[in-house]
Amino acid sequence: QVQLVESGGGLVQAGGSLRLSCAASGRTFRTGMGWFRQAPGKEREFVAAMNWSGRSTRYADSVKGRFTISRDNAKNTVYLQMNSLKPEDTAVYYCAADREGGGSNLANLYDYWGQGTQVTVFA
Repeated sequence: QVQLVESGGGLVQAGGSLRLSCAASGRTFRTGMGWFRQAPGKEREFVAAMNWSGRSTRYADSVKGRFTISRDNAKNTVYLQMNSLKPEDTAVYYCAADREGGGSNLANLYDYWGQGTQVTVFA
């Protein structure tokens, strides 16, 4: 079992930055990690992911160049640095863990999910 707890969400003006954290506990060895988001009335969508080693990352086109995923395996924590935020980035952001370690962009390949953290970007 893996437990995930997100933090760092909040209210920010467009153009600003936030850093989300996802603290993992339990059997976290060699897990791929991903960030997804869900806006009101919309389906959950992929944001960013990283494989277990941290050597491979992938991003949704909508966040490339603005968001950066990173991980500190010593702290069992994954981060999502979000810069140049836009109102359309407003959503609940979820951290997810993938036991296979690949860090996929497909939500159904993730085994564990956090409770989510709200990010609201105002113009």
